Amino acid sequence: MSDEEPPKRRMVRPPTGGNDGVGRGKPARLKTAKGRRPSSQAWLERQINDPFSAEARAQGYRSRAAFKLSEIDDRFKLIRKGTKVIDLGCAPGGWVQIALQRGAGRVIGIDLLPVDPLPPAEMVQMDFTDPAAGPLLMEMLGGQPDLVLSDMAPNTVGHRETDHLRIVGLIELASAFAVSVLKPGGSFVAKAFQGGETAQIIRDLKKHFTKVQHVKPKASRADSSEVFLVATGFKG
Repeated sequence: MSDEEPPKRRMVRPPTGGNDGVGRGKPARLKTAKGRRPSSQAWLERQINDPFSAEARAQGYRSRAAFKLSEIDDRFKLIRKGTKVIDLGCAPGGWVQIALQRGAGRVIGIDLLPVDPLPPAEMVQMDFTDPAAGPLLMEMLGGQPDLVLSDMAPNTVGHRETDHLRIVGLIELASAFAVSVLKPGGSFVAKAFQGGETAQIIRDLKKHFTKVQHVKPKASRADSSEVFLVATGFKG
């Protein structure tokens, strides 16, 4: 789901973000809430007052999530000139923009939602859990990726335990895909949530990567449980 659009029933990624600059001055409020659900009203007001969302609009990024990948890449140097990237859960395209901006040579994205073109990147509207998705992405990329990104999140049902299991299931699928396709020395970044049962996933990733750690970028809101798993040095 785009950080620039109201929440939708079909969740590909929940709104998340950062806290820098929040609380300075009186928060702006929408003039009318007519026809909006309370959750939509609160989300829109949060977007208006969020400095990362404002900066994303100013810089032409499709979502504030662009700053999350920027910070991760600043720290780990994942994207270099010519890097081949597969982006799982790429809508609305903020991570694709950053990958291209930082010199990626080939970027392929996939999402349940349609994504406006970002040439020379290629996007496919498809469910990554479809068994045909992985082979299609590899065919489109035309070789092994150096970096697999996953900002996927499942359709939520509002039941904490069920939602956590769905989240973990997607991370497992993304990590299994990364392990099966990455070049030696490659990297994997995946969104996770604190409180999710990710310990086993981390143990498994450590078998295949030289380093695995949790990262919470500044652009990820302080009140969000969102974190990112960053695995580097794929052993091949």
